[in-house]
Amino acid sequence: MSVDARLQRPRMPLTELPVGAAGRVCSLEGEAGFCQRLREMGFCESAVIEKVSGRRTLLCQLCGTRIALSDRAAQHIVVELIRGGA
Repeated sequence: MSVDARLQRPRMPLTELPVGAAGRVCSLEGEAGFCQRLREMGFCESAVIEKVSGRRTLLCQLCGTRIALSDRAAQHIVVELIRGGA
């Protein structure tokens, strides 16, 4: 296994991030207008998100603000795990 492969952090949709964990946004997937709306809400590439709670409706901490998202919206946000959850 190469050094780069060992250093790469696991990526997943925001819906799969464990509660209490933090992730960095890697990419937004989906229709351009929808992705633009997510960026306007603060879910832009490199933003750090903490998943506070939820499955169908997720509560996230982003830039000092708590934001609720549907699981359908959160499925389009790809994050890399930077800190494990509870």
